[in-house]
Amino acid sequence: MKISKNLLLWRLAALAVLLSSQPILAQTVIHAGVLVDVDTGELLEDRSIIIDGDRIVAIEAGFVSGDEVFDLKNATVMPGWLDMHVHITGENNPNRRVEAFTRDPADFAFRSTVYAKRTLMAGFTTVRDLGTRSGLAQALRRAINEGWVDGPRLFTAGKALASTGGHGDPSNGVNQRLASDPGAIDGVVNGVEDAYKAVRARYKEGSDLIKITATGGVLSQASSGQNPQFTIAEIEAIVAAARDYGFKVAAHAHGTEGMRRAVVGGVDSIEHGTYMSEEVMRLMKKRGTYYVPTIIAGKFVAEKAQIPGYFSELVRPKAIAIGPLIQETFARAYKAGVPIAFGTDTGVSAHGDNWKEFGYMIEAGMPPMAAIQSATVAAADLLGRSADLGSISVGKYADIIAVPGDPLSDPAQFGAVHFVMKGGVVYKNEGR
Repeated sequence: MKISKNLLLWRLAALAVLLSSQPILAQTVIHAGVLVDVDTGELLEDRSIIIDGDRIVAIEAGFVSGDEVFDLKNATVMPGWLDMHVHITGENNPNRRVEAFTRDPADFAFRSTVYAKRTLMAGFTTVRDLGTRSGLAQALRRAINEGWVDGPRLFTAGKALASTGGHGDPSNGVNQRLASDPGAIDGVVNGVEDAYKAVRARYKEGSDLIKITATGGVLSQASSGQNPQFTIAEIEAIVAAARDYGFKVAAHAHGTEGMRRAVVGGVDSIEHGTYMSEEVMRLMKKRGTYYVPTIIAGKFVAEKAQIPGYFSELVRPKAIAIGPLIQETFARAYKAGVPIAFGTDTGVSAHGDNWKEFGYMIEAGMPPMAAIQSATVAAADLLGRSADLGSISVGKYADIIAVPGDPLSDPAQFGAVHFVMKGGVVYKNEGR
């Protein structure tokens, strides 16, 4: 069948009109002098990362052109880091206890916007917030997602779950006239029935995961920093309820027995892990339970405990005893092959200083590449978001950072982030 010349011209014109009406997506290209491939542990030279919208669509050898090009040919480029343990709405100071009574939630909300931006500018494009009150972290998450606040991609546990008098009971250390007997809605669990109600309350408030305080803690107004504070049955109930809602469970734990119960009870990660025994390490390896070490928090509280009045006299001896031990525990756990995901407990120490954890990990014997992997592919796996986060790979979010030097030979470079992109949007570009 022959098509007349006029009909052919008409069809071509119609096709041109159709094509002109389709949106043309501008592609962003990053020229990376050195690209850290965290999946293989290799360094790739002279690569172009091609981005459409918020996703990576291609990685090419050499330097290709694009609609917008960022020249990082003299930099080391890697995935945005993930910190699996922060408290994004607060920061430690000597007046912390007093401020609980003199400041309103709105005061902490405004401060949190500053902490969020510091965190993002330091290269942490995703964080896991492990404990806030009054819905602050959920509100901050919405503000970040809607573009009102610059900050990392935020996953929050909401109010941590504790037992009566345990690390996380909000009435600890409060004058008897002001004290109450908080229950499951307030995150205080006593028994299996409470466990289900507490998890469901976190779901109702919009949390992304669950945190429990399996042992005593350093900064709570209670005498023990390490005693077990849940039964295995209670932990199993919390984990079972969490699974119903698609939640993972993180367990704050310093003491050995509480840690063992948490691992046996099915939690996904142990936070701090100060008195981790060889038995607990074996259990964690067998079950694939991650260790989130938070070395910087231990060093911070040990240092501040030497300053009279910085901590209460109930907290100070715990800080002196527990703080200095975490780095040594980390060294043993890494050597034993325990799965490790990067986490800092920032909020205890200053927001924006999260990167210092890399140096402490390397100092304790972890190779620099393994430290980077702990904050990328391993952390994304713990978070349950490996399909979207954790590496510079086709199909994943364009969360990309860069430092001017070589962090594998100079750990100080972890603190020199000069380029930050999150979801295809550039928030920092000091090397332009």
